[in-house]
Amino acid sequence: MPRTLRPRVPRRLRTLKATLLASAASGACACLLAASAPPTALGVGDRLFPQLGNPGYDVTSYDLSFTYTGDNSKPLRAVTTIDVRPAQDLDRLNLDFTHGEVDSVEVDGLPARFAAAGEDLVVTPQVPLPGHGWARITVHHTSDPVSEKGRDGGWVRTADGLAMANQADVAHLVFPCNDHPSDKARFTFHVTVPEGYTAVANGLPAGTARRGGQVTWTYRTGHPMATELAQVSIGRSTVLHRTGPHGLPVRDVVPTGDREALEPWLARTPGQIAWMESKVGRYPFETYGLLMASATTGFELETQTLSLFEKELFTDPAWPKWYVESVMVHELSHQWFGDSVSPRSWSDLWLNEGHATWYEALYADEKAHKSMEARMKAAYGASDRWREAGGPPALPKPPKAGQKIGIFRANVYDGAALVLYALRQEIGRPAFERLERAWVREHRDSTANTADFERLASAVAGRDLGGFFKAWLYGVKTPPMPGHPDWKQTPPPRTAPAKAAQTARTSGRAKTAPTRTVAKAAWARDAHRKQ
Repeated sequence: MPRTLRPRVPRRLRTLKATLLASAASGACACLLAASAPPTALGVGDRLFPQLGNPGYDVTSYDLSFTYTGDNSKPLRAVTTIDVRPAQDLDRLNLDFTHGEVDSVEVDGLPARFAAAGEDLVVTPQVPLPGHGWARITVHHTSDPVSEKGRDGGWVRTADGLAMANQADVAHLVFPCNDHPSDKARFTFHVTVPEGYTAVANGLPAGTARRGGQVTWTYRTGHPMATELAQVSIGRSTVLHRTGPHGLPVRDVVPTGDREALEPWLARTPGQIAWMESKVGRYPFETYGLLMASATTGFELETQTLSLFEKELFTDPAWPKWYVESVMVHELSHQWFGDSVSPRSWSDLWLNEGHATWYEALYADEKAHKSMEARMKAAYGASDRWREAGGPPALPKPPKAGQKIGIFRANVYDGAALVLYALRQEIGRPAFERLERAWVREHRDSTANTADFERLASAVAGRDLGGFFKAWLYGVKTPPMPGHPDWKQTPPPRTAPAKAAQTARTSGRAKTAPTRTVAKAAWARDAHRKQ
């Protein structure tokens, strides 16, 4: 999960074969290394997670190899190869990595020294890396699927294998990386599993190879991707294929025994893609699909080209059909908002979740007659409470100790969708719809921040919207709603303790802590669960 501001002692790179490996460095280089400062953890200075990511270089590609034995309680053998472009001369380089054993590190084929510093793997090559050149770093390591106590994320253990849930900051519990969404790169995955298992990852398949009772599955992404969006599924699964708009290949990964029961839901995806394209333009990637995991997570997750879902969402009859479909659209819309256009910092999270919540609500409005205006009015009534608890949408409070995904609060879900509703009220529907299309077009395959959105909105509207955004994105109190002067803040509902406990139990989807999907629409789940 993201690096927090709390003091703690993280697990080190466990049982490193040596804190500092001896290498075949020349005498002059050895003197340079001896004179250098001790390894220290670094970060890109993210306001919410200041030690996440690493400065000084840009990752251009990851090549990840995992070998799974068939036991999801045992570490996987792994090799991570990272191509980087240093922005300056570097005599050492930090990667984010913890919760695994490092056997060796090479830089451009030569053994390199390495050491743990906090949750960083500090690599010292034999020859300093020149600025604006290229370097290849290869790390031989393990990847542990058993979570640290009190810290979930990274690998998710399913009934028959594994999946990934790396948001916001736990990709580095799985593989060494520059674990911040501002540094996107292309990915190649090689996943070796026993015969009888199926492995699927982001992107498109690039071949399989069988040897000695094992199968290696290879996948490649066609577009850059943030580390938090990486996905690998291992299980006794079936991959179902269909065609989306413009011939888009759609593939879903489901437990083999559930394929017939899940098919009616999966058949809805092409139509949902077409609906999203009618709102914001062409789907931005090479494929899409749903990964149905036999696991209890309490959330769904927009991993790029292969969104992660709990199977229970589709098999529990308590969830109304309109609600399930709106959640599917929430994760689908993230492919544009959050995946193709990624946040430059985690304070820009509202751009991801606010837009996904917006299109989730709009879909429910248009397809199931669940009023968008009624939902926004309810959100307005609770908005001041959300701002007090989690901060304004574009200035969220850091997560508290022990709350690993604590930034995923209502203020960046329905609270941020409320900002978009106010913006549409302010500039009009036609201008708002032009803005949405321009946003995903101009920032495709890149990163963007709140200031970028403000500038584009002002340009599309033809007037300065700085005052509007300052009030709505950074204000402690919610401004008056344009066009709805009668909307007021409402007091919190009074719920008897026994009833509250029963609601938490029956809702089933992790009311015990803020989670990605739960936080965004708990009110909808409670209000409409039995419809």
